[in-house]
Parts: sequence; structure tokens; C-alpha cells
Amino acid sequence: MSKFVEAAKNYVSQKVTNMKKPEANLTGVGLNSVSREGVEYNAKVSVDNPYSHSLPVCEVSYILKSAGRVIVSGKMPDPGSLKANEKTILNVGLKVPHSVLVSLAKDIAKDWDIDYELQLGLTFDLPVIGDFTIPLSKKGQIKLPSLKDCF
Repeated sequence: MSKFVEAAKNYVSQKVTNMKKPEANLTGVGLNSVSREGVEYNAKVSVDNPYSHSLPVCEVSYILKSAGRVIVSGKMPDPGSLKANEKTILNVGLKVPHSVLVSLAKDIAKDWDIDYELQLGLTFDLPVIGDFTIPLSKKGQIKLPSLKDCF
């Protein structure tokens, strides 16, 4: 009987290992809006759902760093579901207070942009597997608007 149980465990683990999982790609980060409270950036994540049914995203966790310092971090609970057999674009809003931007003055003054590193974690609740997190990371530059852009 123990050989049968062991064979069943191996079979199930092999099937779960070979099962397709969602794939994600961080496509970009851009300036969304500027207000009295701070600056809001928008991260776009393209997620491919290989399943024939929609897949709920449990949460999106994020950490935005610049010059080795954490600018903002947090979680976006329940951002929605992924469409079946399609790519879905998730927009993750990152609100940065103005006080943090002041601490980045040296980087901004050099080239009027913010060098960043964004780390995202997309967490799904997959049937049979359980919670599954896709880690994403992207480095780049966010160009700041000039007075010419505002008028």
C-alpha cells in the first residue's frame, strides 16, 4: 500500500510541476499625476493567463527604490482577475509623497530624472498549488516633466 501512495505522490507532483503557470512582464513605469499630496507613478504589468477560466489576483506587493533607498512600498489588495486565455494589463499606482522626492534632489538635479528599481510580487491562489507569487523587477529612469511640458 505504501508503494501505491508513494507512486501517487510522485505522479501528482510531476503533473503539478509540469502544469502551466501565469507569466508576467513589467512593461514600464511612468508619471501618472502630480498633486499637493505627492506624485503618483503608474507601473504597467502584462500578465498572461494560460487557463481557460479567469484567475483572481490576490494582491500585488511593491517596493520602489532610488539611489539604494526605498521611496515607497506597499500592497495593492485584490486588483481584479485575469481574463481566461488572454494577456491582461494591470496598472499599479505608486503614490510618493513630496518629502521623499526632496531627498532625491541630487539625482534629480544631475539629469532631471529619477533612476529607479521597482520590485513587484503578483500573488495568485492557484487550484491544487495554492498561493503562487511571480516576482518581477525592473530598473530604469523616470523622466520628470519640465515647465515646457506643463504649458
